[in-house]
Amino acid sequence: MKFNKLFKSLTVLLAVAGTGALLASCGNSSAKNYKDNLTNNGKLTIGLEGTYAPYSYRQGGQLKGFEVDLAKDVAKKMGLKADFVQTKWDSLIAGLGSNRYDAVMNNMTVTPQREKLYSFSTPYAYSYYTLITKSNSSMKSIKDIKGMNIVDGAGTDNAVVAKKFGANISSTPDNSTGYQLIQQGRADGTVNAIPAWKYYAKNNSTKGLKEIDVPTKLQEPAATSIMFNKNSKALNKKVNQVLEQLRKDGTMKKLSMKYFGSDITSKKD
Repeated sequence: MKFNKLFKSLTVLLAVAGTGALLASCGNSSAKNYKDNLTNNGKLTIGLEGTYAPYSYRQGGQLKGFEVDLAKDVAKKMGLKADFVQTKWDSLIAGLGSNRYDAVMNNMTVTPQREKLYSFSTPYAYSYYTLITKSNSSMKSIKDIKGMNIVDGAGTDNAVVAKKFGANISSTPDNSTGYQLIQQGRADGTVNAIPAWKYYAKNNSTKGLKEIDVPTKLQEPAATSIMFNKNSKALNKKVNQVLEQLRKDGTMKKLSMKYFGSDITSKKD
């Protein structure tokens, strides 16, 4: 009887130990091999809007842009193929949380709120904001947007900046719609990243619009990073290594010059 009890006890202990060893083994494997963090084998799946030129946009039915090309180069360095999932802004981050994709590349900046739930790569771009208003607007400074009707995407970094200065925020699906609302006199202005505004102004009519410079002393440059799930530590680490390689070999700067006409991949002194 005592032998049977001893045998059962040893059996339970060995089972528990074996399970623990198996879990530890899986955990270590996940921590060491970034491919274990991928949603789809052989692919780096990226979530983005595809409506924020020149970061990502559609032209001739194809996704193009700075972040699109950068994602392809990152994936190639990792021996993977970049696969893009175009998603609206209001469900973009939620899609990452539900594992629809491995990461989000959508001119994302790090915020304390986002860091509580997600992790971020090292920054790959930096940009300052500017204010766009009606050409006949009496506003002369971003401080003047207090109480004004400013159009920006709900929950976007642009909206956060505008709200910081006391603006009333009206949501728009994309930048182009925001500019059109201002031209039609249905909004007072919009806050936007300078590179995005410059690209729009180069390729579209800006009649009825004017840009109001925002002094650097009133803002911190927005550092753009890739967003990952917290449990994708190995993937995040590998992508950081690849980003550093692409920075050193000049690829990132080359892409920036192609789409922005200037180097936004390094923080200015």
